[in-house]
Amino acid sequence: MLEVKDLRVHFRSAPEGKDAVKGISFSVADQAIIGLVGESGSGKSVTAMSICGLLPEGKADCSGSILLDGLDILNCTPEELRCRQGTDLAVVFQEPMTSLDPVMKIGPQVEESLRIHTKQTPQERKAAALAAMAEAELPDPEAIYDKYPHELSGGMLQRVMIAAAIISRPKLLLADEPTTALDVTIQAQILQLLKKINREYGTAILFISHNLNVVRKLCSEILVMHKGVIVERGSTEEIFHHPKEEYTQRLIAAIPTRTHRLY
Repeated sequence: MLEVKDLRVHFRSAPEGKDAVKGISFSVADQAIIGLVGESGSGKSVTAMSICGLLPEGKADCSGSILLDGLDILNCTPEELRCRQGTDLAVVFQEPMTSLDPVMKIGPQVEESLRIHTKQTPQERKAAALAAMAEAELPDPEAIYDKYPHELSGGMLQRVMIAAAIISRPKLLLADEPTTALDVTIQAQILQLLKKINREYGTAILFISHNLNVVRKLCSEILVMHKGVIVERGSTEEIFHHPKEEYTQRLIAAIPTRTHRLY
């Protein structure tokens, strides 16, 4: 499915030797749910942007390889990359309001990958969009289809992003902090929705978050990233009950509990 080998990312505005990502390697198997965790600035979102081919052009240098079903994302043509984006690979970002077009209705935005990658008629695309919105557990898809982003809540907008991501049945869903801006109740619903997508469609998920407790509820395996390096990896059970690295231990200790809360 996905295999990242010795990935290095250096932003040209940064001093020499200050790489954002420092030679990391990992893989995501078919139907797996893998968590990539770390504090802000750890390099996890840069890793996500590299996998998606969305690093700013001319501002970053990458080396190593990112193989998505055998295609090297770092060395393919723009046309080859476009063919994979939205079909084999889909992304759900943290802030739907910055990802969605505020002056375009919801329906056409959910349909976008079908419009780009298929020859479906407008009627077929609308039917697929309504089905994807229903699968994302949006209430009354017909009504939401004709609404604008500002008319929906944050939780509903995140469901719209998930509907747009799954409409083409991607093999890999990359979710970059998709629950950060949501309250705990909606957050739990989104996690359950991602589990359902993985279970029913076999979609592999790379879930990126600074919140180790959220990752614990979703992922079977965890990669811990710190200062551009993967410092620890293992099953969720191993990471939580037998963390080896001091950094991982600090992340776990910072999780709020009933007797220890962060204010």
